[in-house]
Amino acid sequence: MTLSIVWFVVVAFFWTGFFVLEGFDFGVGALHKIVGRTDVERRVAINTIGPVWDGNEVWLIVAGAAMFAAFPPWYATWFSALYLALWLLLAALIIRGVSFEFRGKFDSPAWRSTWSWTLTIGSVLAPLLIGVGLGDLLVGLPIDADGNYTGTFLGLLTPYGLWVGITLLALCLWHGATFLSIRSTGIVLQRAESLQRRLSIPAALLVIVFAIWTYLMVRPGAGGIIALAIPVLAVLVAFALAGAGRDTGPDRSPGAGRTFAATAVAVGGTIAAIFANLYPAVMISTTDDAYTLTVENSSASSYSLTVMTIVAAVMVPLVLAYQGWTYWVFRARVKGPAAPPAVEQTPAG
Repeated sequence: MTLSIVWFVVVAFFWTGFFVLEGFDFGVGALHKIVGRTDVERRVAINTIGPVWDGNEVWLIVAGAAMFAAFPPWYATWFSALYLALWLLLAALIIRGVSFEFRGKFDSPAWRSTWSWTLTIGSVLAPLLIGVGLGDLLVGLPIDADGNYTGTFLGLLTPYGLWVGITLLALCLWHGATFLSIRSTGIVLQRAESLQRRLSIPAALLVIVFAIWTYLMVRPGAGGIIALAIPVLAVLVAFALAGAGRDTGPDRSPGAGRTFAATAVAVGGTIAAIFANLYPAVMISTTDDAYTLTVENSSASSYSLTVMTIVAAVMVPLVLAYQGWTYWVFRARVKGPAAPPAVEQTPAG
């Protein structure tokens, strides 16, 4: 295995890790106004991701940096093609990050409502836009011999890319609801469990169609088929587990934990399936197959890849260990308002 292939796997790993971790952040941010109908309840939802959201977002920066260093032509062509879309993405991520910090600065209903809306909008737009961009890698874009994108902004909105974006958005919402089911209590937990069950059907259907569409478009070999089967199996398992192990106490219920693990595999498996079926290309040209960027023709020099590999071998395990420790420290549920007692129905007569 050459270093260029190793770094293609590393880039795919960073993108997958970003969506597995930041995916539930996006979901919680998008759903916090639904699971929380008062300011206290919304604060409970936000506090479940408060200690980790910024660390999770670093994975996006590292994924982009790894592409820039290991595959400069891929980075230059893809990011140039998505120039306007990236501005929208940056705006979504900025208003989302600012919302976390500014929402609680003033005790004003209008102020907090405004920042709740910006948090919701940013959390919806980010996975949708990134999903469209990742889908466009596989379906292809018009690229000339110099690696320049020759299409328009609307040309980026390919049917397959839009489907991938919607699929990832639905998975993030589902992933976020399951995360809330293991990190919250009371009425927030109750609403999160309800959303978890309701989101399971559309998310599962979207992933199944994504897998079928990708298979028909790529006609992959055994490796690509296995990669597509993993998210499909994961959503089916998560669908079967959805709503299991309800528990409003302080401890995580085994059922909720298993459901969260299944949605994590579904999200990560979907991203991994895109890269597995993209290889050996990194960006497909619909203008001419000869203009397609591949792992070999777009990789950096052997010396650069060697130095990067040594640095990554030292730093990545340390970062993973630190982030794992952070999740362990902040593993407790966030206490919220209690759920109202169930009303017993008295038979008529």
